[in-house]
Amino acid sequence: MSGRGYEVVGFFFNPNIHPWQEYSRRLETLRDYATRIGLPLVVSPGYEMEQFLRQVVYREQERCRFCYTLRLTRAAQMAKEVGATAFTTTLLYSRYQKHDLIREIGFQIGLEEGVAFYYEDFRRGWREGVETSRKPPTVLRLYLQRKKPLLPERADSGKSASFQGELI
Repeated sequence: MSGRGYEVVGFFFNPNIHPWQEYSRRLETLRDYATRIGLPLVVSPGYEMEQFLRQVVYREQERCRFCYTLRLTRAAQMAKEVGATAFTTTLLYSRYQKHDLIREIGFQIGLEEGVAFYYEDFRRGWREGVETSRKPPTVLRLYLQRKKPLLPERADSGKSASFQGELI
């Protein structure tokens, strides 16, 4: 987007990421990447996983809507704080996210918060982006999450909530 004349500021707010080690690894990866490319970065203080879980418990069918609303609202508020005219989300890069729902919520929050939501389907370059990041000499050595449980497993369930990732 910066190549198209936009001044981009990164914002990290992910209260839904668990466990803490995964959250920390993603944040450290983003900080490293932002430093390498000269991206200004704002990090929301604290780790709000417990608060997030309290809000979605017994509402599992609406978890995506709640999560998107929470994250996009905070992004819109931050955009206003830094004087941006619009906000968007890296969720739009993922093939696994609900783009129609993100777009709907983003536009609504934009109206409510008084800052425009920028929608673009960034999935078109997903495969190419992953492949390019692995080719020398552009190997970025960034952490790439492979899988995640939707919610933490109960300790007595016998299921593992472990994460597997790779560097790209």
